[in-house]
Parts: sequence; structure tokens; C-alpha cells
Amino acid sequence: MALTKIILPSVLPSYQGKVRDLYDLGESIIMVASDRLSAFDVIFEQGIPHKGEILTAISNSWFQWLTNVKNHLISTEVKDFPAPFSDFDSQLNGRAVWVKKTKRIDFECVVRNYLMGSAWAEYKKLGTVNGEQLPPGLEAGCRLQTPIFTPATKADEGHDINVPFSAMQNSLGKELAESIRKASIELFERVSQQLATQNILLLDTKLEFGLLDNELILIDEIFTPDSSRFCQISEWENAIEKKIPVPTMDKQIIRDYLEKIQWDKSPPPPALPDDIIERTRQKYVQIQEIVKCITE
Repeated sequence: MALTKIILPSVLPSYQGKVRDLYDLGESIIMVASDRLSAFDVIFEQGIPHKGEILTAISNSWFQWLTNVKNHLISTEVKDFPAPFSDFDSQLNGRAVWVKKTKRIDFECVVRNYLMGSAWAEYKKLGTVNGEQLPPGLEAGCRLQTPIFTPATKADEGHDINVPFSAMQNSLGKELAESIRKASIELFERVSQQLATQNILLLDTKLEFGLLDNELILIDEIFTPDSSRFCQISEWENAIEKKIPVPTMDKQIIRDYLEKIQWDKSPPPPALPDDIIERTRQKYVQIQEIVKCITE
């Protein structure tokens, strides 16, 4: 059974996202991951069982393993949470974290090493990604020469908007924007190297940062199937050779099903078959097991 609604006695969330509920405590936040599922920016009535716990476990593992960058974690143990949240172990255990509140930087920090998704769509039409020219003749899903940083403006509802790096520089200042770009690419490369030891490619990812006392802090979730595209190396090689879509280890199974039935991507969403949900859940579990092998 998927937990799509978090109910805490006499406590209401300050904000509800597509997956997470946030409880603002002033200088800190309780962040709770539900099992909610969204596709094409629409939240479905059905969820993916234990998805919130899986995402939380993956992020916590990476946060604790990536010791070279500061993150927002205060505690992952419900017993350490401030009252009354410390009393809600049965509702929160495994899916909630207590984190520092930062001044959120309102850009999705996207790093890509393969031509996928919106990057491929733009390149196919214009020969660019985020307005930046790429070499001609690239194929869908191909590996780029080096990872590229392709930021997007954050949207609480609807689509994030891809923008050139220069737009981020103009908004944040060149020094801060460059620090974020450098940190994002370094994190991407370090995690990519580790995943490759498990025969997994990190195709792209999105990261979020905040500022706390003028220091850059890694926040939200990191290197999960909701924020990243993963693929088995052999499956990527097969897809490139046969010029077929690259099979990724995330909710692409659900997107493909929705495209197949020609849903118009407007609410209300259609009901999803049980086998589609279960196959997606298995991909999330597979990534969790791989991350556990790397970080423990």
C-alpha cells in the first residue's frame, strides 16, 4: 500500500510538493517523503509503495558519504526530532529528515553527460542545449565529451525552464554561479565514477543548493531515481548500437506507458496497471541496493 498522504495529529505541513511535505520550524525544517507519484507534472491518485522511504534512504546514504561538501542534514532519526515530531515514529520513520533551513537558490542545478530528455529535444531542433551550441551530428542518448552544466529556473508548479548559464550568472552573480557550477560537476563526476564500478551510468542529475551564513549547502534530495537518470552500461551500449531509446532506471516505465495510451497529460490522470507500478518500484529498489553497496 502506497502512503500518498502524510497525516500527523494536529500538525499541518507548511508546504506540499509533488512528493514531499515540509514543516517549517523557523531555523530548521522537517521534510517528509510520501509515496506520491507524478508524471508530466501531474500528481496521480496512485503511488509507488515505499517510494518515500527508498528516496530518503538513497539521499541520506549519499549525503553521509559525500563528506567533501556540506549538506542540510541535522538528523535522520525521528527520536532526535523536535516535539511533537519525535512522537510520530510510526508515521515518519524511514521517510523523514530534520534539516537546516537555508536560503534556497532558485535554480535547478542540472548536470548532463548524455544527450537525453529536454536536452535532446532542444538539440534536435536547434543544435543547442540551454542555448549553448553543441557539435553537429550527435545522436539521441550519446555521451558528451565532458559533463555540461545546464541550469533551470525552479517552478513550484509546472515545468522548470531551461536557461543559459549566463542567466544564472546575471541572477546570482558570477562568483556564486561559478561556485555552484563547479560543485555540481564535481559531485556528478565523483558519483558517476562510483556508479560505474557497479556497471551503472549516471546519465544526468539535478541538484539543489541553499545558502547558510553565506556558505553553499547541498539540500533537498540527491542522486535518486526522482532526480537522476541511471542506466545499466550494457543496456546503454545496446540502445546506442540499435538506435533505440535508452532504458533508464526510474519512472520512465510509467512515462512510456502514458505515451502508449496517448494520455493528453492533463488532470485527471489515468489509472495505472499494477504491473507498471511494480516494475517501477523494482527499479527504485535496484538503485537503492546499488547505492548501499557503494556507500556502506
